[in-house]
Amino acid sequence: MADDHASDSPGVEPLVFVGGLWLTAKLARYSFPALFPTLEVSLSVSNSELGVAYTAMLLVYAVVQFPSGALADALDDVRVIAAGAATAAAGAVVLLLPTSYALLVAGMLLVGLGTGVHKTVAVGLLARLYPSRTGRALGVFDTLGTVGGIVAPPAVVFALSSVGWQAHFAVVGGVVALLTVGLLVRVPRANTGAGASVSDLRDRLAVRPYLGPFRDRGFLLFVAVTLCFSFAYNGVVAFLPTYLVERGLSESTAALLYSGLFAVSVVQVVTGGLSDRLGRLPLVVGVLALATGALVGLVVVGGTLLPLGVATLLLGIGSHGFRPVRAAYLSAAIPDEIAGGGLGLVRTLLMGVGAVAPATVGIVADATSFRVAFSVLAGTMGLAAGFALLTTLTRRGG
Repeated sequence: MADDHASDSPGVEPLVFVGGLWLTAKLARYSFPALFPTLEVSLSVSNSELGVAYTAMLLVYAVVQFPSGALADALDDVRVIAAGAATAAAGAVVLLLPTSYALLVAGMLLVGLGTGVHKTVAVGLLARLYPSRTGRALGVFDTLGTVGGIVAPPAVVFALSSVGWQAHFAVVGGVVALLTVGLLVRVPRANTGAGASVSDLRDRLAVRPYLGPFRDRGFLLFVAVTLCFSFAYNGVVAFLPTYLVERGLSESTAALLYSGLFAVSVVQVVTGGLSDRLGRLPLVVGVLALATGALVGLVVVGGTLLPLGVATLLLGIGSHGFRPVRAAYLSAAIPDEIAGGGLGLVRTLLMGVGAVAPATVGIVADATSFRVAFSVLAGTMGLAAGFALLTTLTRRGG
């Protein structure tokens, strides 16, 4: 992916525009769970219907991971990101129309499709523009994304109490449009797509060349870790505010704790550094065991602020602590020549499995209760920790 710009100093502008779009992508996606208690009443829909809508959004998010990464290997990565951002902005526009369940789903699908393009392509773009400072650039990028998750719940609470939640998405869509223009105008482009033919693109989108790492048993076990984690985490993220309200907390307090789930993501800096000294797999076992214990706590503790708050924060520490270690492990395990499509394929798998979780939680909650649904998520997180331990033992045995 080298090009004429790789040796230049692009300054901070590319990071501002690429990272700013990731912030707004996370802001848009994590605004929906904070809205679910309100939408359940205003649209007269069930938890199952809201879960299906969130699952549909995550499924299209998952599906575009691999093709976007593969196309970015062959085409102009800046334009690929811009096309995704424009699609997400269109989703925000749909949400401004008179509210109905069908239009809500349509808007969420466009948001999922547009934001799904971003992460895999952005990682390669930042590595291209900041070859000697890639780690620092990606750290800033991920931190900006986390800010989007932190800001989403209080922003929704503010909108609901003042201008209305649709105005919230109007602002998000406008910011995305401005950042997209800046991206196209100010970010240096790659030259990889200059001579790409139809057959070249077809070859890039073939899955077979990216299946090599899956022949390794240790890699397959680690993929199982990521799949179980993704299911459990996405199920929690989709319905945590609603679950906390059902347990007796107010909507504003539930939104505050939901922000806390993302605020503790600063732990990523710590676990990323520790993984270099202690080893990646032992640390994965530790953080996933913590996340499992926290999820069990959410199910069994009393319905008051302190125990639910502590369990939520510990869940955030364990979950976010896993992310940089997962990324480092996968980056080392996937060969450089298939890095974009290979990572995109893994992300498609883990996001695809995770996408099923919201619908599952909604259906189980309607049929039984949210505590039963969250018990299922705790068991799945426990499986992730178990697979991580098995991966560790397999690598030592090998």
